[in-house]
Amino acid sequence: MLNQRLTAFIARPRRALFQLALPTVTAMAVQTTYNMVDTAYVGRLGTAALAALTFSFPLFFILVSINTGMGVGLNSLIARQLGAGRHQAAENSALHGVVIALGTATVLFAAGIGAARPLFLLLGAEGRILELGSAYMNIILAGNFFMFPAYALHSIFSGQGDTVTPMQVQIAGLLLNIALDPLFIFTFDLGVPGAALATVISQGAGLVLFALFLHRRSLLRLHPGSFRWHGKTVRELLTVGGPASLTMLLMAFYIMFLNRFMAHYSAAHVAAFGMSSRLESAVVMPLVALAIALLTLTGMFHGASEFTLMRRIIHFAMKINLAYAAAVGIIFFARPRFFLRTFTDNRELLDIAAAYLRVEVFTFPLMAINITANRALQGMGFGLPGIAINFVRVFIVAIPLAYAFVYILEFSYLSIAVAMIAGGIAADITAIGWLRATYRDIATGRSPAGGDIGRTNPAALGRRDSGAGSRNPEVGSQDSGSQDSGSREPEAGRKTV
Repeated sequence: MLNQRLTAFIARPRRALFQLALPTVTAMAVQTTYNMVDTAYVGRLGTAALAALTFSFPLFFILVSINTGMGVGLNSLIARQLGAGRHQAAENSALHGVVIALGTATVLFAAGIGAARPLFLLLGAEGRILELGSAYMNIILAGNFFMFPAYALHSIFSGQGDTVTPMQVQIAGLLLNIALDPLFIFTFDLGVPGAALATVISQGAGLVLFALFLHRRSLLRLHPGSFRWHGKTVRELLTVGGPASLTMLLMAFYIMFLNRFMAHYSAAHVAAFGMSSRLESAVVMPLVALAIALLTLTGMFHGASEFTLMRRIIHFAMKINLAYAAAVGIIFFARPRFFLRTFTDNRELLDIAAAYLRVEVFTFPLMAINITANRALQGMGFGLPGIAINFVRVFIVAIPLAYAFVYILEFSYLSIAVAMIAGGIAADITAIGWLRATYRDIATGRSPAGGDIGRTNPAALGRRDSGAGSRNPEVGSQDSGSQDSGSREPEAGRKTV
């Protein structure tokens, strides 16, 4: 069954990309809807409640970053092992992923309970905002024991090329969350902590569903009795998962700094920034969904030494993500208030958020390139590029520039969005350069910095490429240039982004 799935992906790679991405896009569309509904519910409680949720987001994102990063490492490793025909190794890697997820959840819960309130103070929260934010995060931290193992199971399914099951579980959990939100926030009069409680209950339900589907649908059989602890497997997971987590952690700290810069102006600016960030998820989530599908395909094609096919599908995915990001950016630029009214009717907040969103939309195409390139490199087993690319974006360019704009030059809050644009441009230049260098190194059989070619045979590159055009008519016929055919381009790395 697994061999049939890989053969089908190789035969119709573009179809496979959308086949894998569509369920994830659907689930993330529901997630985006939930984020908006959740913010709308909390927004009805007032500016203080909305600001507390905005201050909480980067702390919650730290948990999501570590969780997702480990999931990326697990997805990549399983996909590469299955692509190379190593079924038992993939099963043992899956068990390692679950064990690591439980251990990580325990450590973060213990550390987070004591650190949440000081972090809120550091970010500039005070008074009622501080109390609401602290209460929200303490409940969210308790949900670690549901969220982390559930995402490990999510990644196990995705690594097999099954994104339908994770979609179904995610949609079920989100619909439950949407139903519970008004009940806990308003009916039980729990307010902001009620929103957190609804989230944790929904995460627990999702874990139960994943456990049920694991026995019924998974092509990998996870038997605890067959688990064998391998240090090398842990290292392979962390080679991609560690940098992927750190990359997302950079983004969490990035958001913290942006919140802090916004707090320099007022609590209303923080709340308005939170509203714009929620809308931004309508762009980011579909980009990530397609990129996750790309990660799985890249891993399988890399494991099977289908390097030319891998490169072509990366380029195709990047074009799709760019087109989507640009289209949504144009819509948001034209009608920002229409979308922002989902969260509030407060004229002051709408004025601040609408002006900010009209500048921020220029970051959307830049994010498309960054996200696609990062996931592609992670799929190949290279974790270092993601953290390096985003370090340039956040700490080399965006944050220093925003600090100078806000505190030294005393520009308006819109200058923060300008700094974000500059950071995005720097990150994309770095990402494209790294991707090109990786192509060249694969073509010549060298192991790129930040990763390991693994068990693939670079010497097979010319042999596989020579037949790629005939074996993959979908890709060859639909590419924009005939130079991609195997007969005219014997080395995958010769065509650059």
